[in-house]
Amino acid sequence: MSPPVSLVRAAPAEEVVALLLEGHGRIRAFTELAAGLAEASAPSRVEVTETAARVGHWFGEALALHVRDEEESVLPRLAGRDRQVDAALVAMHRQHADLGSAVARVVALCAALVEAPSRHAELAAALGAAAAALRERFERHLASEEAYVLPAIGRHLDEARCAAILREIRARRERGHSSR
Repeated sequence: MSPPVSLVRAAPAEEVVALLLEGHGRIRAFTELAAGLAEASAPSRVEVTETAARVGHWFGEALALHVRDEEESVLPRLAGRDRQVDAALVAMHRQHADLGSAVARVVALCAALVEAPSRHAELAAALGAAAAALRERFERHLASEEAYVLPAIGRHLDEARCAAILREIRARRERGHSSR
């Protein structure tokens, strides 16, 4: 028996937070996927290629959409409303920039594995270290956003601003899919 269908939509603020939390979940999942690839014992060439391609694509392209959601849609609408939130927004912005090199390292290692999956044993330690560094940096970053930025959306943004954020997030995804 399937669950009943709800005709009640979540409030825009709840939808915005849910979408951003889904992005955080993907960040964590793809970080763990990279770590798992590094730790894999004698994976097949197909496993290496497919997993490295997924991780590389997500961190190389999809993560940028999530960052744009926060930087271009959330940050300008929350800025100036609360000192503690402003401090978290400044930290978020700085951390996004600081994460670039760690993300690029994982993407580069995954690209190398896609090109030459036979190099898995050679590159596994480097990928493991890069994934661990990414995990550590992202956990601090995500914890701050989840403690300060996301709750502020419901406290400080009205329905119209949240609806605008939702439209922008969805438009970014639609443009991303139509450009392929």
